[in-house]
Amino acid sequence: MNDELPRVTIIVPTKPGQAEIKSVEAARRLDYPREKLDVIVARGRQPAIQRNRALREASGEIIYFLDDDSQPAPDALRRAVEHFRDTAVQMVGGPNLCPPDAPFLEQVFAVVLSSWIAFGPSRARYDRVGKVRATSEKELILCNLLARRGAMLELGGFNEALYPNEENALMDELQKRGGKLIYDPGIIAFRRPRPTLRAFCKMLVTYGRGRAEQFRLHPTPGSAMNFVPPLFVTYLVVLIVNEVFVAPFIWVFGERLFYAYWVLLAVQTIISATRHGFVCSVSALPLLFATHLFYGLGFWRGLFSRIDRTKPASTDVTFERIAL
Repeated sequence: MNDELPRVTIIVPTKPGQAEIKSVEAARRLDYPREKLDVIVARGRQPAIQRNRALREASGEIIYFLDDDSQPAPDALRRAVEHFRDTAVQMVGGPNLCPPDAPFLEQVFAVVLSSWIAFGPSRARYDRVGKVRATSEKELILCNLLARRGAMLELGGFNEALYPNEENALMDELQKRGGKLIYDPGIIAFRRPRPTLRAFCKMLVTYGRGRAEQFRLHPTPGSAMNFVPPLFVTYLVVLIVNEVFVAPFIWVFGERLFYAYWVLLAVQTIISATRHGFVCSVSALPLLFATHLFYGLGFWRGLFSRIDRTKPASTDVTFERIAL
């Protein structure tokens, strides 16, 4: 039975000198034959470069990408490789979930990340949504993602100028070539959200910037929804200018739209409360607004930022092969 299973290399990018690597410990608990599994820890300062270098060093037919703090469930890998029996499947992934023992603030962040009004279809990256299905880059996330090594090498790996959206652009290219992407809500990895409000908001700005830069280099129709937050920010600016400077017209429609927006946030809060509890969901309400605001600001920044298509200067990467 084990002879039918593909060889898998787990690639984990981490910083130089980091001692505790949770994903390596979790890899030891995976229900998968040890002779078919190896781990490469790539230490450096730019994860896209680290992953590309490790990809070329890997021996596995299938690559399992984990962040250094990702903790896949024991059955995640065995479940995932079954999807690769279909030769058209190029990537497979599932959600990364907030651990149940995480601090309260991180639980609140998890409510925001898993809400439709904040992240749309991408909420599937942070919650178990629906059934196994063919999908797009909107629902898959790199901290819990498997891919065929050969297909990635054919495309040259990740675009190193696009961090943090290097995987999204690669998925788009795979689909253009006829490859299938699979989302499986049962392929779970646990990973804690950002620890502070400042870090969470910074993440939102980074996500927005990365998406805008991806759109500039790899425009696709699927990116249309990502223009909603920056347009929302523009709307807020116009609304504030109208209120503060008392424009010579009464912008009734614009104000009513703002009230309707908060009604939608309230509806989302009620829906979230049925799953995550009243206190967590109410605490997440202002962060739903913050998500649109900071993501939109980051998107505007990314539309005009300088994108360096050359490799970054800091490319030193060291490898550590871990015995399981």
